[in-house]
Amino acid sequence: MENTASDRFDTGRFEASRNRLASLAYRLLGSAVDAEDAVQDAFLRWQAADRQRIQVPEAWLTKVVTNLCLDRLRSAQARRERTVGAWLPEPLLDGDPMLGPADTFEQRESVSLAMLTLMERLSPLERAVYLLREAFSHSHAEIAEILDITESASQQHLHRARRRVAVARRGGGEADPASARRIVEEFLAAASSGRTERLVALLTDDATAISDGAGLSRALLRFDTPQRIAAVARAGFAPSPAKRRFAGGTPAMHYALVNGAPAILVVVGDQVVGAVTFDIADGRIATVRGIAAPARLVRLTEAWRQHEPDTPLIARW
Repeated sequence: MENTASDRFDTGRFEASRNRLASLAYRLLGSAVDAEDAVQDAFLRWQAADRQRIQVPEAWLTKVVTNLCLDRLRSAQARRERTVGAWLPEPLLDGDPMLGPADTFEQRESVSLAMLTLMERLSPLERAVYLLREAFSHSHAEIAEILDITESASQQHLHRARRRVAVARRGGGEADPASARRIVEEFLAAASSGRTERLVALLTDDATAISDGAGLSRALLRFDTPQRIAAVARAGFAPSPAKRRFAGGTPAMHYALVNGAPAILVVVGDQVVGAVTFDIADGRIATVRGIAAPARLVRLTEAWRQHEPDTPLIARW
């Protein structure tokens, strides 16, 4: 009975850290599925460990999860998947506990699809140092302990990571929510009515669009001029019987926040079959991402089913 009570207590200590560990793993891996696997592996290690000798469980678990994620990032499979141009972060609906903590701009930015994509330019170690410091406020002494490096090395990795992020970062901070929604609604209205000139006007001069091709293409589809993006958006948002058959029914178009950014969700029944997310910079759209591969939408769909949506922007597309 005593051992059972102890096991329950120790399981409770792990569960108290689960959301924080999952949010760390998601930031490192950009995949909710992989993050959940890493946290489950950490739980198995926690169960197998001599827990009486672990003085600070939270620090021990952070170290285990971080290094499990680094092992995944360094694996041959991950390198292959992420270098062929077929990788996009897994989108999450706002309110998902995996997106926390979100008290500071740095914490919110660290789970944006833009930042998760940008993290691919960093080495696994740079990524870990950057996130542990910027998103979770660990000291360099704590990071050195977690990663088995020196404090000086931690500082150097952070310096390099910050420099690379600064070079690649786009936009000027967080967009006003009301303005962002208005811009996205205008984009949808222009795309669905075929107004190419209005679409071009809504895009920055260096706008980009990325699509996973609904999982039908091995490589991501990229479009790099406002005119080309407008043409693709106009074609993509024009309804047709073939598109409805492919979607599995008549979709509704809903406005939502995904990873803190404005998005259009394409929903059939209670199933999210597509997500179009937008990065807003200086009042215009800098990046459009189309995500429709079913494997990338599983957790978002689960969250959507627990969500009370607003009136759809388009009820029957």
